[in-house]
Amino acid sequence: MDCKGEPVPKKAKTVRSAGKVMASVFWDAKGILFIDYLEKGKTINGPYYASLLDQLKQKIQEKRPGLVKKKILFHQDNAPCHKSVIAMEKINELGFELVPHAPYSPDLAPSDFSLFPNLKKFHAGKKYGSDSEVIAATNAYFDELDEKDYRDGIKGLEHRWTKCIQLEGDYVEK
Repeated sequence: MDCKGEPVPKKAKTVRSAGKVMASVFWDAKGILFIDYLEKGKTINGPYYASLLDQLKQKIQEKRPGLVKKKILFHQDNAPCHKSVIAMEKINELGFELVPHAPYSPDLAPSDFSLFPNLKKFHAGKKYGSDSEVIAATNAYFDELDEKDYRDGIKGLEHRWTKCIQLEGDYVEK
């Protein structure tokens, strides 16, 4: 009881949800090629990203064997680890053709306008007891998407790029 004779309100016991899990998602018009979940306490730097690119090349060979002898168009944003000397050397070594990404244009990254908004809605309000539960739920979410969802995301890049040019570099989504 407090000093006025009223009972003290009970506090609800809360269960902490798992923290954030950093994922690097590599995908194309047919679906997910692979997802890397960053280990807690690690950061993505040039060498780490270059190792992801090696893994991507391997996954392309496994999942898209028809592309092995073709030029791979590769799109990434301008994050420092993506633009590092070691990452750029790896992109050249692997024979990827880098599709340019305008500076300060998050609305031109297909993951940001296509994949991640609905993934965020999927996770909204859910509580996970561990990172492995978050990862399993995320993998299940991507497994349930249709090829059309991925294809539409890639097609959206062309539309947004055209709109960005029309807007003379201004944000597409305002």
